[in-house]
Amino acid sequence: MKQGLILVDIQNDYFPGGKMELVNMEKAAENARRLLQRFRSDGEPVFHIQHIAARPGATFFLPNTTGAETHALVKPEAGEVLIQKHFPNSFRDTTLLGEIHKHDIDTLVICGAMSHMCIDATTRAAFDLGFTCIVVEDACTTRDLVFNGKTVEASQVHGSFMAALSGTYAEVMKTDDV
Repeated sequence: MKQGLILVDIQNDYFPGGKMELVNMEKAAENARRLLQRFRSDGEPVFHIQHIAARPGATFFLPNTTGAETHALVKPEAGEVLIQKHFPNSFRDTTLLGEIHKHDIDTLVICGAMSHMCIDATTRAAFDLGFTCIVVEDACTTRDLVFNGKTVEASQVHGSFMAALSGTYAEVMKTDDV
């Protein structure tokens, strides 16, 4: 088994003071930093994903803004792959699959934001491409959503998506267990 770490959209706009603040983003990013340190120390491949808004009317992750930059906790180092994307699925119209194939990886450890959007889309795509996936649930987060006039709290959104991914699409684990 050869693993690679995918850090999805851990960008400034998701942190306090950003244009799309998520619940517990600092805690999730700290756990992502711990994973990143482990992968670096083990010499395992790391793939940083950066969402750059391309759709009209976007309000966050705007090109050439501080908010779109990767947060300092998980900044890419020299030699690490940084891939920009414009869709929730990190594989769509990017070089991610080719970069993964260069390293002969069969297992992807996935973390970042948002649980209900880019983590879900990226994990399902990775599974469909034949990878074994591990989603690190305490290194992922999301936000409250509104549906049919009712607010669904971030913890419920996150839990629902982790439950949906668990089993078929991924093994869902905590940072300490990876």
